[in-house]
Amino acid sequence: MNAMDERLRRWRLVLGGGAAEGTGVSLGGKDAAMDHALDGLYGNGRRPAGRGGDRSAGLGASAPSVARWLGDIRTYFPSSVVQVMQRDAIERLGLSALLLEPEMLEAVEADVHLVGTLLSLNKAMPETTRETARAVVRKVVEDLEKRLAARTRATLTGALDRSARISRPRHRDIDWDRTIRANLKNYLPQYRTVVPERLIGYGRASQSVRKDVILCIDQSGSMASSVVYASVFGAVLASMRSITTRLVVFDTAVVDLTEQLDDPVDVLFGTQLGGGTDINRALAYCQSQISRPADTVVVLISDLYEGGIRDEMLKRVAAMKASGVQFVALLALSDEGAPSYDHEHAAALADLGAPAFACTPDLFPEVMAAAIEKRPLVSSVTPGDLPDTLPARP
Repeated sequence: MNAMDERLRRWRLVLGGGAAEGTGVSLGGKDAAMDHALDGLYGNGRRPAGRGGDRSAGLGASAPSVARWLGDIRTYFPSSVVQVMQRDAIERLGLSALLLEPEMLEAVEADVHLVGTLLSLNKAMPETTRETARAVVRKVVEDLEKRLAARTRATLTGALDRSARISRPRHRDIDWDRTIRANLKNYLPQYRTVVPERLIGYGRASQSVRKDVILCIDQSGSMASSVVYASVFGAVLASMRSITTRLVVFDTAVVDLTEQLDDPVDVLFGTQLGGGTDINRALAYCQSQISRPADTVVVLISDLYEGGIRDEMLKRVAAMKASGVQFVALLALSDEGAPSYDHEHAAALADLGAPAFACTPDLFPEVMAAAIEKRPLVSSVTPGDLPDTLPARP
């Protein structure tokens, strides 16, 4: 097949046939089966919803037909495409209820979004489905831990060692970059050198300071992916001896899930996605758990749509920062694009020296390392816009 024919074939699969599609391409074999699977979800008008398309999906809502369709798309499409199609089927065709059937769960391609959907159905889930759902969630959690745990531990161990700097280091422990910066005033131009009046060294592993980390997670429905990632990171942090980790989830009530941190699956099934939001009440609880403010990092993960007392929320953040707490506000902790969030509250936090920004899971270890070392997280924030998410290196 030449390049032009391949392009027409692809356009035919995208457009879905019909008199107006204009490619003149007929499909057979595997292509016809792919076209049938696409038509089951998107109908013949395959333009995405919200872009002028009038999708007329033909996928039946019965468990057997959906299970067959799930098997078909896993046969013909790569995993990343399958996940998108599953998400469209659940959101557009109202198939969430079918996920309460064990045979359906066994047929789906598990990902973070599916876990979020299952958690939202948690309270309605019959016992016959619960174990299957836990198995699906555990598979996703274990995959995320494999992807994220080693780098997180390595990055934060380095940050903890660097935060325990010593003033009389041995030669091999000298942090030359910070030593030079601290002694620039002692530069001798005639010798083109710096006289190191004060040496700054890396702390040895045994001298690392202990840090307290509080993850405060908004469990409103829009934060589903963030809840999944935060639970995994919470378990990873809790496994580090130099970090004491507390995990708190909230809507209008506050629940401390610290005791379940040894198993992030238990943490996730302890959440209740949906409901209102009272950030002020959650921060009040977190504030009450702080005993060593200078060695504490509080990470608020929320889109900042506050249903509680806004001024009190900001006063609590200001009080925590004044006491020495490192406060980080993440509008989202996910691989998705820029989230919807309360711009006014984000700007107000920035004015307090606690800028709010979105963060991908791969960047989260660097953000935490910067907070532990008390490095600036962002250079600036513009009200109404997301600031840069890269921690600033000294």
